[in-house]
Amino acid sequence: MSAPITTSGSAGSIAAEAPVALTARAPQVPAERLVAEMVPPPRFATVSFDNYIPDRNQPSQAEAVTVLRGFAERLGGGAGAGKDKGGLRSWFRRAKPAAPSGPRGVYLDGGYGVGKTHLLASLWHATPAPSEKKAFGTFVELTNLVGALGFQQTVKTLSDHRLLCIDEFELDDPGDTVLVSSLLGKLVEAGVALAATSNTLPGKLGEGRFAAADFLREIQGLSAHFQPVRIDGEDYRHRGLPEAPAPHSDEIVTRAAKRTPGASLDAFPELLEHLSQVHPSRYGAMSDGLQAVCLTGVGPVPDQSTALRLVVLADRLYDREVPVLASGVPFDQLFSEEMLNGGYRKKYFRAISRLTALARDARELAAA
Repeated sequence: MSAPITTSGSAGSIAAEAPVALTARAPQVPAERLVAEMVPPPRFATVSFDNYIPDRNQPSQAEAVTVLRGFAERLGGGAGAGKDKGGLRSWFRRAKPAAPSGPRGVYLDGGYGVGKTHLLASLWHATPAPSEKKAFGTFVELTNLVGALGFQQTVKTLSDHRLLCIDEFELDDPGDTVLVSSLLGKLVEAGVALAATSNTLPGKLGEGRFAAADFLREIQGLSAHFQPVRIDGEDYRHRGLPEAPAPHSDEIVTRAAKRTPGASLDAFPELLEHLSQVHPSRYGAMSDGLQAVCLTGVGPVPDQSTALRLVVLADRLYDREVPVLASGVPFDQLFSEEMLNGGYRKKYFRAISRLTALARDARELAAA
């Protein structure tokens, strides 16, 4: 059972008679909740290899399923199992494991919308271990866990796990490079299997965002932990679907928020300012209980720091399947051309893709 959160401004439960404001929420999330919630998010709670639908024109997608099925089967014993069962402890041995002869994890590389998170969550579900011995979280959530628990306690907490799944693996600064390299190295030594997704090959992490050459040793160390698995294809969220609905008027958005139980209503500029005052690790808790997010006055984000915070919020809303109804500019105009051509472009394209999908989900709110 998750630990409770506290919010500033409004009660933890949502009143059905009036919209709440995200800007009134500043949740305090206990560290134990961060650990307990390291499971696939609601959108991916029931996914499996069987309900992943590969694109027939992209054979790498079906090949990835085969690789991951085999990887899950090899995790039938090992770290966190408590005892040797039939000698299956050879690859992921707990006590003084032998130096690994090859990668101890899989790394799913591909563009946004090709189903990487679906496959990563399917691996988590397919791995034969209790849920408390498997961890699933985004890269941001993993670094936030280290911030909450401290490095040594994070290593201790995760070392008895069979599997650690890291979604949206990105290195945004040199500090994260050293931190994650050290953390994953300790976990591999303890026998934890690794799996990750990213839009960037492990050897290219950090490229275009900081002086990656200065941290080449750490980046190469990260790369050595993984067997890259390429997944080609186009964004399934737009495959054969109509274009995203155009933004609505402020009046329509406001009216929809007031008549939709569990909806929030915020002015977009005020929400962006509020995000700067709440740690990104709390954005998921900030959206607890929401049935819809309604935004007025959506416009281009003013700077990269603001844009990156918005990306995290978009990810958390998408994970929780919260529709987004908005007025202002279309979501594909949120980020400037400079941003879309810069080092974080893949993050921004992912956010546009996910917000567009959530805007489609919100169409019936405007029509009601």
